[in-house]
Amino acid sequence: MNVMECSNLSKYYGSVSALDSIDLTVESGKIIGLLGPNGSGKTTLIKLACRMLVPSEGKITICGMEPSPETKSIVSYLPDRNFLPEWMNCTDLIYLYEDFYRDFDTQRAVEMIRQLNIDHKMPMKKMSKGTKEKLQLIMTMSRRAKLYLLDEPIAGVDPAARDYILNTIISNYDEDASIIISTHLIADVESVLDEAIFLKEGHIILHDTVDAIREQSGKSLDKHFREVFRCWEN
Repeated sequence: MNVMECSNLSKYYGSVSALDSIDLTVESGKIIGLLGPNGSGKTTLIKLACRMLVPSEGKITICGMEPSPETKSIVSYLPDRNFLPEWMNCTDLIYLYEDFYRDFDTQRAVEMIRQLNIDHKMPMKKMSKGTKEKLQLIMTMSRRAKLYLLDEPIAGVDPAARDYILNTIISNYDEDASIIISTHLIADVESVLDEAIFLKEGHIILHDTVDAIREQSGKSLDKHFREVFRCWEN
């Protein structure tokens, strides 16, 4: 089953093309890296899938349906910035998600919060930036969605916390669901990815399994990305 399909999908902001006639199929049961430099169209594609934006041309479907209130009930989205009310604590957030999402797994959320030793009564405004980001990820991954869209889920946390976050991602989705991770920290996520999509200036220039990319390039995914985009380390 295909979780997401794009056909001749384009998005323009005035005269600027963010996505240009892309075709894409995302199968179920995959963890996919959405990779590209800033301005390549990663966040635009994710927002189109969430129905936060509408296509300028072409079509996008989620489980065979165009983005709509119905698809929002099967898509779990983690934006690249804080989106939860700062006055809320863990208990407030759990109640909020229970009210909004029928697929929210309360026990899953409670267990992950317990593993992190987060005080249920502490408001988010008193939490560290890293703890806030972990809590947002917990809320996102505690839904039993068909498609998880994670925009830079590890960008703001320290390297030690990244292992926990990646383990949380791969341990908390069902086999018939898929995860799309937008990130520029490729070396950190490479080990969990099944496939990778390279976006450049609104075009998909590569979409293949990570194993195939390594075999064909003779390099790690991270090194091949750096070569393709000439993103050399300082």
